[in-house]
Amino acid sequence: MTTIASAKPTPFTFDAVYTALIVIDMQRDFIEPGGFGEALGNDVSLLSGIVPTVARLLAHARSAGWQVVHTRESHAPDLSDCPPAKRMRGMPNARIGDEGPMGRILVRGEPGNAIIDTLAPVDGELVIDKPGKGAFYATQLGAELSIRGITHLVFAGVTTEVCVQTSMREANDRGYECLLVEDATASYLPAFREATIAMIQSQGGIVGWTAPLDALLGAD
Repeated sequence: MTTIASAKPTPFTFDAVYTALIVIDMQRDFIEPGGFGEALGNDVSLLSGIVPTVARLLAHARSAGWQVVHTRESHAPDLSDCPPAKRMRGMPNARIGDEGPMGRILVRGEPGNAIIDTLAPVDGELVIDKPGKGAFYATQLGAELSIRGITHLVFAGVTTEVCVQTSMREANDRGYECLLVEDATASYLPAFREATIAMIQSQGGIVGWTAPLDALLGAD
């Protein structure tokens, strides 16, 4: 068993055998210059800046024998899994399925939908294509984790207040003990990241725990 003594709001204890790292949506269109995120006027350096930290976390998870899961927010080419309530929220000429700088926006198989090379999955790691913001909605993630006996989830990725937080809340409702690695998550709006971290820790850890990567790496 491993305990992160300085985790908030209380120490977080987990067993590597039953732990999975969930890396949320580290996709080219969100993170790389010239992608969809930047085309919308976002500062993608706020997201790309966490890549080295996520890479360190990923290397640790692999060496420690955790199950590793990568997610991609993505839709079928015919958009049959993208309801109008989601698609029509985009800008009029930059909606899901439209042509973007790196191919059709949030469509499976398009260049921009791929996970960035630095964090690319390796054999044995799960890749979950999710049509929603949460990693459990309309996916096989819950079944895959159950098969492997996973009870504890460590989260990283983007964006903190949308897909990361939604996935943590879904996981909490399903009985998983969840930790967010604070410096391995980011938002285009830094204040939203800070608010999300505070919400997770609040009320005695209403959604889970948080800790910086160094605290995790130094835990015993």
